[in-house]
Amino acid sequence: METLDFHCRLIMDEYREALPVLEDMKNTVLARLNDALGRSGLSVTAVEARVKTEESLAGKLVRKGNKYATLSDITDLVGARIITFYTDDVDRIASMAEKLFEIDWVNSVDKRRLHQLDSFGYNSLHYICRLPDCDFRFELQLRTTLQHAWAAINHDTGYKSGIEIPQEYMRRMNRLAGMLEMADDEFSRIRTELTDYRRRVQTLVQSGRLDDVMLDGDTFRSYLQVGSIDALNRRIAAINQAEIQDTPLSRFLKVFKALKCNTLGDLDRLIKQYGDDAYLLARHQLGNTDLDIISSAIGLQNICIVCILSTGGGKIGLERLFDALNGHNTQNGALAELTYEQAKNLPFMQNNK
Repeated sequence: METLDFHCRLIMDEYREALPVLEDMKNTVLARLNDALGRSGLSVTAVEARVKTEESLAGKLVRKGNKYATLSDITDLVGARIITFYTDDVDRIASMAEKLFEIDWVNSVDKRRLHQLDSFGYNSLHYICRLPDCDFRFELQLRTTLQHAWAAINHDTGYKSGIEIPQEYMRRMNRLAGMLEMADDEFSRIRTELTDYRRRVQTLVQSGRLDDVMLDGDTFRSYLQVGSIDALNRRIAAINQAEIQDTPLSRFLKVFKALKCNTLGDLDRLIKQYGDDAYLLARHQLGNTDLDIISSAIGLQNICIVCILSTGGGKIGLERLFDALNGHNTQNGALAELTYEQAKNLPFMQNNK
């Protein structure tokens, strides 16, 4: 490395004296960003910050030392970076940063707007920011995970580093850049469309148009959120004045699909058809016990049990049900036998004996 001139050595001396202040600034910036992200509910890949090392600063001064009168003229002594999953989250976090920090708009740059053929991995939004009552500025970079990965690969291969590489490799790298940029945009588009889809589903569910909604993971959750099974669970809990303990119900989706429920309307009709018998089964199961905590899965499980037994599925059908809900194990056969014995004298079983 070339020797620093007298002016640059003075700046290096300033840097060494300012290091404790710069470290405090880095920690403050990180704390504010993490706090704001936590309150926003946005998920990101990483939040990072660093103080420029002495070696890095010296290299910068060798290249550009005549640009800086004092240390405070250097805008990236502290650098922070937020890596997002989606391109549209970059703008959301930028808006958040504008409220957290004073932005130096003259020196900030949105590289996404440059639209260069080989610029994908460098499409970060770069804000130059300042904390209140602080002499030094810092740089905040916002980019997506794919952009960050591309920039790291470029650095590793020498692309964009000033090292000339054959045109064939540059052409292939540029093709990949275009593909990744399309993927970045498509991920954001898919998320937006899924959000719109879920809103439409919720509207249809709340309006009772259940036959218009295909049964899938999202629609099943929406159906449960309107309390469609809660009333049955409360009836069952009242048998022993039991507390209802929440448990995930997503595992029932594949069971209802196996029972030929293709829409939420099919599911709703099945629940209404077998709800009273599911309650009778629960009363038979719990009536002579002092169980005071029950799972929120009991209503759906008993509906499945009654449906299977009412349609002639028998013990084999019950064992398959428990395999689907609990995973295949040797205890499911015994559980099917016990459940069958509990149910065999109930009214819904009379036509299946």
